[in-house]
This record gives sequence, structure tokens and C-alpha cells, in this order.
Amino acid sequence: MKRRVVVTGIGCVTPVGNDVKSTWESLCEARSGIDHITHFDASNFPTKFAAEVKGYDYADYVDQPARFEPAGRNVKFAIGAASQAIADSGIRDLDLDPARFGVYLGAGEGQQDFMLFMNMIAQAKKEGELDLAEFTRSGLELLNPQAEMEQEPNMPSGHLASLFNAQGPNLNCLTACAASSQAIGEATELIRRGDADVMLSGGAHSMIHPFGVTGFNLLTALSTHNENPQGASRPFDKERDGFVLGEGAGMVILEELEQARKRGATIYGELIGYGSTADAYRITDLHPEGRGAIACIKMALADAEIDGDAIQYVNAHGTSTVVNDKVETAAVKTALAEHARSTPMSSTKSMMGHLIAAAGSVEAIACLLAMKHGVLPPTINYTTPDPDCDLDYVPNAAREAEVKCTLSNSFGFGGQNISLIFRAFEG
Repeated sequence: MKRRVVVTGIGCVTPVGNDVKSTWESLCEARSGIDHITHFDASNFPTKFAAEVKGYDYADYVDQPARFEPAGRNVKFAIGAASQAIADSGIRDLDLDPARFGVYLGAGEGQQDFMLFMNMIAQAKKEGELDLAEFTRSGLELLNPQAEMEQEPNMPSGHLASLFNAQGPNLNCLTACAASSQAIGEATELIRRGDADVMLSGGAHSMIHPFGVTGFNLLTALSTHNENPQGASRPFDKERDGFVLGEGAGMVILEELEQARKRGATIYGELIGYGSTADAYRITDLHPEGRGAIACIKMALADAEIDGDAIQYVNAHGTSTVVNDKVETAAVKTALAEHARSTPMSSTKSMMGHLIAAAGSVEAIACLLAMKHGVLPPTINYTTPDPDCDLDYVPNAAREAEVKCTLSNSFGFGGQNISLIFRAFEG
């Protein structure tokens, strides 16, 4: 029999709050964290706004903040969210074998020093051509080796292992928008099969930098509602025109049930279902019939050994792009069958934007909090119904509801699909 896995700690740093309490309050009060970009001068970009983390200082969580100064925003967000989750879980008080404590993240890459990089290119140009020898020389002279190393997406998991003495399995997956959900699912499997007793899992990412915004603008994936940033992310609304880039981190402590029960841990919920599929179709679009998404949800239901009528809330991937919202709606209708019509589904990306690799972990936390507090976070900016999106999206205001079982969907670029099912733990 596979071992059961529960969540005993949560933490997050998001555009709507720098901890779990403030993030949840903002979501329930339908507050947007989207505004004009301040990280760099975005005045010449087609999209000039994003969902930035505000007023956060990673130094509040570490004794030697200078150690992490060269790290990217992804690492700094990860430190705060992980520290919150560790403290919330109480596992620091355990006599825990460090070899049985691992880290599995879906963390994105760090950032380059964009201005330094551009200055190096400008200085190495001669008669309109790049002098590669001069560019290389200046790079060896000017670039910070630790900062360059920090660009690697495995760095957040390495730093967290060092901070918390997690000597067990240490992994990172970067499957675009599905990454941190996939990390949570795979970390659960490690505990289920006995390779670990506790896993710190989740994700951290920031692509709010010139390269990131340029890339998504070139893909025409971002909203361009520059005149009304707070109203730009409008999942399932007929007037939606693209997603809004966000940043942040979400972390959970996954623990083997009997250990958690024995020590009297607070249990937010049990992860009972995990599905993972690929569309095998296109890089940027879901399969038009939602074949991968449908198979993924059905796989999670089968893993959980439940039918679609057991799901009482769906936290949608809900990016606010024309294709995603239409296909996700169709996939949920197929996978949950007639129960889809009576199952509330909302997108918290309407308020905090799309945290890319970190999105799924924060949305999983929203599912856990919905079960704990009996409140469904809304989809804001929903004003014009779309005939292709005809489910209950909890429009514009939070809703009280008893929730015992939730589904969280993450569907990433490249056709990666992840579904997680959480159930309230009783006894």
C-alpha cells in the first residue's frame, strides 16, 4: 500500500501579500496586485504592467543576508516562502533524520544583469559588428561569477537544502507554468514510495525583466491593457486579451501521514490525486480538444480513487488567454461530466497575475485555504460572458462554501499538464 501524504505547512510571497495571511485576505477581498512595472523602464514595451512583489525583504528570514545578495529574485522569494512553511509546520522541533528530508522545487531561472550585459555588447561593437574577443574579455572582467551561477534553476533548491539541512532527495523541474505543481506531485510520490518522510516543495520565479517581457510580448501572450492594469487579467471573460506576468513563491511541507498524526501536526489537507500528461501538440497552445488536460484530470481522479462529483472547487489554470480559458473549460466539462456545471471554478491569476513556474504552488495553497476557511476566492474582472466559457467562475466576489475536496490545474507552455487533488483531512 502506498503511504499517505499530507500538507503540514504552507508559505508564500506573492504580488498580493508577502505571507499566507495577507495573500489570502487579498484574494478573498478581490484585491489586485497588478500595476505598472517598476523593476525597469518598460515605457517602450507593448505591455507596461505586471504583478510585482512589493515591500518584501528576504533579510527578514536569514541570519547572513549578504550570503544571498548575488542571488536572483527567485531565490530570495523562495527563502521567505520556505521559511514560513517550515515554521508553520513545526518540523524544526522534530528529531528528524536529515537524510529523510528532501526538497523538490519547480523553480525558474535567475536573472541576468540586463544593463551590464547590454553595456558589454555596446562596448564590444566595432563598425556595427560584435567583436567576440572583446565581448569575452569584458565578460571575464566584469561579470560576477556567483551571480552567473545563480541563473541556474537548480540554485533555489540547493540554497533551501543548505538553509534547512535537508540532506534527502534534492530536485528541480522547470516545466514552464506547470513546474511547481509537478514538483508537489513528484515530491508526494517520493514520500508515497518511502524515499523520504518530509519534503519541502513548491516553486519560485520572476520573469519581470526585459528579456522575460520581451519574450512573452513576441509570443503575443501578454495583455496590452496598459490604460487599466488592474482590469487586464480577466480569465474566462469574453474581452480577455492575454495573461499578466507575475512573480513570487509558494512552498508547502509534505509529510507522511502517520508521522504527522503522531506528532499532532496541523494538517491542511491530504494530497490524494496527482495527474501528469503531455499534449504532444504545440509549444504555446493547448490541444484544441484539450486531450492532455482531460487525460490529466482523469488521471488525478483515478489516483485519488474518486469520481468527478467529489470535487467541490476547482482552482483553474485560468490564464486569461483566449485559447487557454476556452480549452480548459471544455476539458473540465469533459473530465467532470455533468458535475462540472455545479462545480465552482475560479482563477486567482485574475488578482496576482501568472507566477509562471511558481503559479501552481501558490494556487495549491489557495485550494488548501479554501478548505480550511470555507471560502472560494473569486475570478475578478469578469463582466462579459463568453459562450465558450460557460461554467461557474465565482465572478468578482468571494463566496462562502463548505469545501472538502479541491482540484488544482496547471497547464504549461510545451503542453505539460498537471492536476492535483486535495481532500480535507478528518481523523
